[in-house]
Amino acid sequence: MAIAESEAFKHNRATHLELIGDFRALEAKVLAASARAGPKFAKRGQLLPRDRVALLLDRDAPFLELSTLAGIGMHDDDGVENVYGGGVIAGIGFVSGVRAMVFASDAGIKGGAAHPMGIKKQLRVQDIAIENKLPYIQLVESAGANLNLQAEMFVEGGRTFANLSRMSALGLPTITVVHGSSTAGGAYQVGLSDYVIMIRGRSKVFLAGPPLLKAATGEIARDEDLGGAELHTRMTGVGDYLAESDADGLRQAREVLAKLRWDRCLPAPAKPGPRYDSEELLGIVSPDYRKPYDVHEVIARIVDDSDFTAFKAEYGPQTVCGHARIEGRELGIIGNNGPIDAQGATKAAQFIQLCCQSRTPLLFLQNTTGFMVGVEAETSGIVKHGSKLIQAVTNASVPKVTIQIGASFGAGAYAMCGRAFGPRFIFSWPNNRLSVMGGEQAAKVLTIVAEDGAAARGVEPDHAGLAAMSEKLIAQYEREGEALFATARLWDDGIIDPRDTRRVVVFCLDTCTEGDAREPARNNFGIARL
Repeated sequence: MAIAESEAFKHNRATHLELIGDFRALEAKVLAASARAGPKFAKRGQLLPRDRVALLLDRDAPFLELSTLAGIGMHDDDGVENVYGGGVIAGIGFVSGVRAMVFASDAGIKGGAAHPMGIKKQLRVQDIAIENKLPYIQLVESAGANLNLQAEMFVEGGRTFANLSRMSALGLPTITVVHGSSTAGGAYQVGLSDYVIMIRGRSKVFLAGPPLLKAATGEIARDEDLGGAELHTRMTGVGDYLAESDADGLRQAREVLAKLRWDRCLPAPAKPGPRYDSEELLGIVSPDYRKPYDVHEVIARIVDDSDFTAFKAEYGPQTVCGHARIEGRELGIIGNNGPIDAQGATKAAQFIQLCCQSRTPLLFLQNTTGFMVGVEAETSGIVKHGSKLIQAVTNASVPKVTIQIGASFGAGAYAMCGRAFGPRFIFSWPNNRLSVMGGEQAAKVLTIVAEDGAAARGVEPDHAGLAAMSEKLIAQYEREGEALFATARLWDDGIIDPRDTRRVVVFCLDTCTEGDAREPARNNFGIARL
């Protein structure tokens, strides 16, 4: 008799199917509990949490959901009708071809409030991400901790913050999409993330929401003013990307991970050239550094498909940072649309650290008249923040390539990885000007100093002499600031045709990558001719 025909076989199979049916039915109740919030989410123009997860993941790629029945029969999960799965969704799947850990607040269940077993589930998936070196993506929308159960989660919950800090230090990128409120401890989940995407009109991040704020201090504030998406992407820098909807936020999360230099388990994307002709660079960029142009126009003519993912676009907008590819090679780009202010300096320093974490080479498109000056700049901490940017540039652990495409003046030339700051390669466009400041500014400074000195001595300044001095100094700065003057002294590695920028950058990046991967056989003596 065939084994499958025995009574024992049939009994075992039937029992197993019954057990499987039981736990699948409980899993279905978790889904149903969340789905009941569907009309409310639809009215707000939001996606349900599981729909968010599905939209984040690669279509038709495998997804291993973890701990689907965490907390069953515990606390307010009765294990019969009210089954919540810990109030969170977690699993390992593929996002833009990268195997990643995905963790999502199930805001369809009790507003995504944190529960003790949900915290334990979060800790477990963080441990898995750390042990298996997985990027960590959070989809956050939570009403905060269940205050009735705080004694069972408060102390241990602190480890979720510690784990986010450890993941970042270990080089595992953490990406957070804030779909709604993220209050108190949830705010730190956002603040401790490497990349933060916020939804206009929906994301709310604050240590104390309006009710708690009123109870604690008596202050009355609107939630949007207290911690809205526009506040955090424009003013505080807590948010890095501003999305228009849940779907747009998830698209941006996929794009961020796609642009990181991470191990890919699926084929790399195609390598299209820029959508715009490099010939146009000659017309877009003025040879006169005093006439501004938008560095985005330069980027669009050198990167693949003219596709650039800006980082903190609304924060310190005169300093442009973001991810792109050139001939399929991921790189971070830092460019200038004016002087570097305190926000721009902090943004660029943070971006450099992120690129070092993801092992992404840096391309500096240098066109700046320097750091912002003035009372407002000084009170905003420009010295402190500018110094941190210079430290980040100096100590960046990834290959750095600099193209000087306009003005390279003052400490701005340092902060944008000038010759003294160790770029692997540095080239100039023929229109570039390099000096401590512009000639007109230098002449004005010396004139003011001379006039003040004369006034202190009680004499009339020699205006004619000062005018002649200014004219001579301007001519000197004009001559000494020219690209030919700089390249003659090896302050760069050569002058290039702007239309060749893409080709030169690709060649430099390949040279750097090959060099970093190469392991020559060292010896203690050097080969002597004997």
